[in-house]
Amino acid sequence: MGKYFGTDGFRGEANLTLTAAHAYKIGRFLGWKFGPGAKVAIGKDTRRSSYMLEYALAAGLTASGADALLLHVTTTPSVSYVVRSEHLACGVMISASHNPYYDNGIKLVNSNGEKMEEETLVQIEDYLDGRTEDIPLAARERIGRTIDYAMGRNRYIGYLISLATRSYQGKRVGLDCANGSAWMIAKSVFDALGAETHVIHCDPDGLNINQDCGSTHIQDLVALVRREKLDIGFAFDGDADRCLCVDEKGQVVDGDKILYIYGKYLKERGKLAGNKVVATVMSNLGLFKALDRAGIEYEKTAVGDKFVYECMNEHGYRLGGEQSGHIIFKKYATTGDGILTAIKIMEVLLEKKETLSRLAEDVEIYPQVLKNIRVTNKEAVLKDEEIQKAIQQASLALGDNGRILVRASGTEPLIRVMAEAPSEEICGRHVEEILQAIQNGGYSIEK
Repeated sequence: MGKYFGTDGFRGEANLTLTAAHAYKIGRFLGWKFGPGAKVAIGKDTRRSSYMLEYALAAGLTASGADALLLHVTTTPSVSYVVRSEHLACGVMISASHNPYYDNGIKLVNSNGEKMEEETLVQIEDYLDGRTEDIPLAARERIGRTIDYAMGRNRYIGYLISLATRSYQGKRVGLDCANGSAWMIAKSVFDALGAETHVIHCDPDGLNINQDCGSTHIQDLVALVRREKLDIGFAFDGDADRCLCVDEKGQVVDGDKILYIYGKYLKERGKLAGNKVVATVMSNLGLFKALDRAGIEYEKTAVGDKFVYECMNEHGYRLGGEQSGHIIFKKYATTGDGILTAIKIMEVLLEKKETLSRLAEDVEIYPQVLKNIRVTNKEAVLKDEEIQKAIQQASLALGDNGRILVRASGTEPLIRVMAEAPSEEICGRHVEEILQAIQNGGYSIEK
């Protein structure tokens, strides 16, 4: 990861660590790199600062001679869809995903709708820091245009609707739009497919995105499903590239269970490429045990949908994702797509004529305890022999009934220690043993 761009774009607090000046320069570089007349799609979520960054990006692009195609408020996966289906030079999504409103981010996708290549990100960072020559301004007829391109978002809605295999007539569905990007899209899709939709957190004001709602605060959707006796509920995050579900009993169905449900469905139909599902090292042990029982193999990647997609793309796998609800259906999308995930789960329910609780019950989620510790040197902690010994002892004690995961944060001076076991008490004990080993080594930073 670079100075500005992490695994999911350039993210920071708006007008502090991510400013309009940054957005303008990113636009300037992209417009210059892809040449005069290049077409670049820009989407944004509902944060107040997204409008500021959108106009700055558009100014930079057009000043370098590119055309800025404004999709307005839309989802991250819709930007990827528009770029690849309309053969654009690249795309930009302005969003900090599930973060609070005062943060924002700039995510870049290439002409295939995939996350932008690392080489280009490094070049942008060099330009942001003044390590490259200045970029010439376009002049006269070479100055770019800003184009209203809401029709691109509408085509994406049509694409989603086309993927449904059956009508949703008679199904009562709850949607939590997180006051974000799904605001104008999710209900349109489910209404068009015939569902009786009950929508909450669909009144964005620029400040309430993700605020006690959406996939990171799913309690309101649970209450809605129970109160209205709905068949199913779906919760999205701020840019709608994640989806978590709530079954008819009001139980949360996370990304791990979604992977199992759809992976088993594909296997039953002989369509699970390589007989494998791609998950991350943070996926629950219960998922892997359920996949073993179902005769489904799996790959584990580092945390981040970027790494999941890279593994899928390299080996030709069709299904992958994260516990958080980033699910990638490779046949239909190049990124996690919350509304697409909801459509695919509806497909399994309708084709198998089963409830979501029945489909998910084979996955027994093991308790997890995750604690972070601030340290002076992340790399030294992970190489320390005494700490490695403590990790190995905990792993041996758990055996096949649990696991220990110790990893460095990609963005902060933190070591994350996670344990899974049959009980929270066992998890907590082993996590504390490892935290104590880190403290004994003199690596911890007092709060």
